[in-house]
Amino acid sequence: MQGLKWGMAALLAGFAAPALAETTVLTNLTLIDGVRAAAQPNSAIVMTNGKITYAGPMSGLKAPKDATTQDMAGKTVMPGIIDSHVHIGLMKDVTQDEKFFTPENVNTDLKQYAAYGVTAVQVLGTDKDFVLELRNQQRKSRPTIARVFSAGQGAVIKGGYGGLVGVTQPIATAEEGRKLVDEQAAKGVDFIKLWVDDERKTIPVKMPFDVTAAIIDQAHKKRLRAVAHVFYLEDAKELIRQGVDGFGHMVRDQPVDKELLDMMKAKGVWMVSATLSREMAYSLAIMPWLNDPFFTRGVTPGTLDALRSMAREKAVVLGPTRFPGLPYEKKVFFDMDRTLVQALENWQAMVNAGVNVGMGTDSGPNGRFPGFNAHEEMQMQVLAGRTPMEAIKSATSDNARWLGDKSIGSIEKGKWADLVVLEKNPLDDIRYTQMISAVFIAGNSVPTVWQTCRDRPLSACTTGASTDVPHMPY
Repeated sequence: MQGLKWGMAALLAGFAAPALAETTVLTNLTLIDGVRAAAQPNSAIVMTNGKITYAGPMSGLKAPKDATTQDMAGKTVMPGIIDSHVHIGLMKDVTQDEKFFTPENVNTDLKQYAAYGVTAVQVLGTDKDFVLELRNQQRKSRPTIARVFSAGQGAVIKGGYGGLVGVTQPIATAEEGRKLVDEQAAKGVDFIKLWVDDERKTIPVKMPFDVTAAIIDQAHKKRLRAVAHVFYLEDAKELIRQGVDGFGHMVRDQPVDKELLDMMKAKGVWMVSATLSREMAYSLAIMPWLNDPFFTRGVTPGTLDALRSMAREKAVVLGPTRFPGLPYEKKVFFDMDRTLVQALENWQAMVNAGVNVGMGTDSGPNGRFPGFNAHEEMQMQVLAGRTPMEAIKSATSDNARWLGDKSIGSIEKGKWADLVVLEKNPLDDIRYTQMISAVFIAGNSVPTVWQTCRDRPLSACTTGASTDVPHMPY
């Protein structure tokens, strides 16, 4: 108990005490506000007590006399990135286990997201209750770690796929599904998550539709939206008929058809997170960024050793793998190159059809990396045909719209000053989102990935700088 109290103290230390008339002015910058279709050169931003009080042309700037001014000449400022699908506190190096879900590990992950310019995350269904306490504290103050939106403990069918062993409690019936929703609603969760999958037919149990219908219906009775993990096209269609609000993954078993696209548009169903970077991670025997400082600074030495090992290459080639705590083998890498291509094609179809889309990575579990994957996800969106501005909006103002939070997601007067300062304009090349010069959360300057080195002394990370031109392969 004493250790938990200490851990919560460490976790809640990620807040800044309020200051009186604390004003910072950023001048001579190029502004991407997340709303307009073009960047605005010769702009300025004024932040007072963590909120934006001015964002516009330098010619209209009226800075308070006691303000701190920072000249951002040559730099571009965009809204803080929002990742709409993450899992926090799960991992030690490349091992996922409930025992690692501590306040200290959660705090470390949320700092890591912030370092990569991800200033808010939506955790989909694997949180312990203390994360909701953290979220409540954040909403009363000015955080210095990534903001949290939480689905609490999601709905997993007994014997089936999903969740986190030891945290999510599997259900077996529609009645139990309704009870789970009631319990989560009483805790104050932001969303309800359910998993509808059989891991490409490697698991004999998949959540039946009478249970999904009960969960979605009960969520709506509690004024909560329901987000589903799906894989199959026909499952997605039936969940839409039942009233699901969004999908946490792309349909990947076959091409999406006009019926699905029309259903999603007619009912306003969101593709909350395509998780293209997840599919990419599972299709690569050797990840091309293993020596890239933008990646290596943000992962543990144990993670790097595992990713560079022959054992991982063997797992990719052979396919089925048994993970600790799971009663079945998962085809983690088997046929994932085809799955990746299908996800990309279906993403293009949804975007072209005008479906509401956000940006989410499913980062946190093995093979997906807090903060890093958000940049990879935006790059893959552009690879799939979107413009850099569309990719940025999906990760900022569009995601804020999905979350229903009007205080974040764009750089506008009255909103929280969650900002990412970049050395170069990402509208010229989406990879420039990696050139992070500074990050602000609620006006608080926080360390960037170029100023950190995860789980080892800063002196151990001697390569890489914000001014380095990225060489990610997309």
